[in-house]
Amino acid sequence: MTVENWLKVLSDNGYRLTDSRRAVVEIVNDSSRAMTPLEVFDSARSSHPELGLVTVYRTLEKLEELHLIQRVHQPAGCQAFISARQGHQHMLLCQRCGQVTYFEGDDLDNLITNIADKTGYSIKEHWLQLFGLCAKCHSSNPNQVPGLFHS
Repeated sequence: MTVENWLKVLSDNGYRLTDSRRAVVEIVNDSSRAMTPLEVFDSARSSHPELGLVTVYRTLEKLEELHLIQRVHQPAGCQAFISARQGHQHMLLCQRCGQVTYFEGDDLDNLITNIADKTGYSIKEHWLQLFGLCAKCHSSNPNQVPGLFHS
């Protein structure tokens, strides 16, 4: 979806389209990597110095509620966000640069069935995120301990 589509969805759902909110939408929509709220704030402030961190958090919350972005859970607990994709997707996330690659994984059915059998759960959905180093980060310094989404 384009920035204008996102802004229309926000407007259609009763949200005001301020310059600050537009800046957050542009940064997140244009990114191919998972970004923390602080990274969004830092990126957007270069062109919108009046932007407040609270506005970033509130805008990200609204975008997530409208299913325009999705939350990325990181091993250290800090949340990041990426544009939502249509359909069921799994993610590979680079722990160094935050790059996101989507993949399909229909061969999880046996694992899910085994877990359901062992636990008695009736599993309705699943969500898979794998963490590591993308090819670029791995080849640049494979022995460096990955940070968490810091380039």
